[in-house]
Amino acid sequence: MSEDKRSDDAMRVDTGLIRQLADLLAEKDLSEIEVEDGERRVVVKRKLTAAAPAVAAAPVAAAAAPAVAAPAAAPADAVQDAASHPGAVKAPMVGTVYLSSEPGGPPFVSPGATVAAGDTLLIVEAMKVMNAIHAPKAGTVKQVLVQDAQPVEFDQPLVIIE
Repeated sequence: MSEDKRSDDAMRVDTGLIRQLADLLAEKDLSEIEVEDGERRVVVKRKLTAAAPAVAAAPVAAAAAPAVAAPAAAPADAVQDAASHPGAVKAPMVGTVYLSSEPGGPPFVSPGATVAAGDTLLIVEAMKVMNAIHAPKAGTVKQVLVQDAQPVEFDQPLVIIE
């Protein structure tokens, strides 16, 4: 019977711990957490949406990035309007946005600039990977809705192209 008890102990799972780890994954936007305690090891993973392909750009130093003159804080209605705008280019991931390829460099685009489909609009750094965000269509940049080195959320509007 003592053998059965040992096998029961080995199969005991702390569901509360697993729930806490799963909540932490979502809260911190992580894809995996691993915890070891003696002989026990728990790995909790979640699927993330596919990110845009990484760009082979020069690394961008967040601390040295110059601040771009930003418009006054937009009211919540303006953000809602930008999100529903048919020309809104949204963030495909959580990260830090950079408007140029290097600190102090010229921005990829600015309001009034004409872009072709596939042109680089900006870069979103996620987990030390620089991801170029490309124009989905040709048009004119009407607004750049983010500042250089600003953190962005998934599906946040970044640029409006008309």
